[in-house]
Parts: sequence; structure tokens; C-alpha cells
Amino acid sequence: MSAPPKTVLTATPEEAAAIRQAARISADRVVAGPEHVEGLLALFSDPRVSDPIYDLPRPFTPESVAKWVADSEALRQEGRCILSVNLDEAGQVAGYSRITVWPERSSAELAGAARADRQNSGHGREGVARSIAWMFEVLGVRLIGLTAALDNVRSAKAIDGAGFKRMGEVESVRPDGTTRRSIYWELSRDAWMRRHVL
Repeated sequence: MSAPPKTVLTATPEEAAAIRQAARISADRVVAGPEHVEGLLALFSDPRVSDPIYDLPRPFTPESVAKWVADSEALRQEGRCILSVNLDEAGQVAGYSRITVWPERSSAELAGAARADRQNSGHGREGVARSIAWMFEVLGVRLIGLTAALDNVRSAKAIDGAGFKRMGEVESVRPDGTTRRSIYWELSRDAWMRRHVL
């Protein structure tokens, strides 16, 4: 289960309301729906994609993935989650991202993965950069937290490269209640703007 970032921010009621509304609208994102369940199931059934990710709906079945998609949509309607899919040229699911949002803390977490044939091609780094920019500029949060398994070198390189600051380790809790030790990072909107905005 996602936990809010270690750094505690307090949003004004107006800021929190704006973040909730932006999450509900999810502009420029393909929000996952029932029509994407089959493609997400195929994506997650590849251990090269799903093994490093702790919070996916295991075991992977049409029912578990459909429930995850429906639960994520219910949270989106509350302004607390955005589950989106990336489609390839043929309209097939080539990746996903799931943003967990804490509007009252102006904070969010990003998780996601790309299909195996798109890994190690630079798409992951580009996708992380686009998602970060979107979360700060459109969603309007001021802080993003990320985790990755201790042995997930590929994700760690992408996160470090995006300018996130390592802040130690945390215990990530899987949906079945078991835990996984994870590296933990944070990036503030101010730090991102210093790095990316002229």
C-alpha cells in the first residue's frame, strides 16, 4: 500500500481542492478503464515488467486486475489516484502509470512500468520526466515521493537521473500485507523548477 511522503506538507483548502479537481479531470492522460483490463493483465503477466513492482494486484487474474482498475477509478473520482495507460501504435497497452495523491499534503507518488520490448530504450526515463512535469504543472502537487526495490537498478538510475533526492529506505507494504525493503526518494516542485525551468 502506498504511504505518503516522509516530508509533511500542508495544503490550503483551496490548493487541496484544486489538486483533487485536476486528478478527477486527468487531462492529457488515457485513464484506465474496463477496456484496458486485458492489456494490463498481459502486461503484468510478464515477470520482467511486474516482478519489481510491489503494489500490483497479485495474483494476476482478469478479476483482480478489473477490481484494481475499478478501485483506482473510484479513488480518481475522489481526487486521490490516477491510473493511466500508455498505448502503442496498434492501440495495445504498452505501459501504465499509477499516481497516488494526497491532496491535503500537496503530495503524490508515482509508480509504473513499460512493456519489456520498450525497456532499456530510453522510454522509461522520458516517461518519468513527462510524468514528473505533469504532476507538478498540471496536477499541482508540490512534492513527489518514489520507491524502488533495493535491487531495481534500472528504476533507480531513472529516478536518480530525474533529480530525485535519496532519503534512505522504507518498508513498502504489499496488498497481501507482506513487506519489501525499498529505496526512497523525494523531489520538490521548487527543486524540479530550479533544474528544468529557465
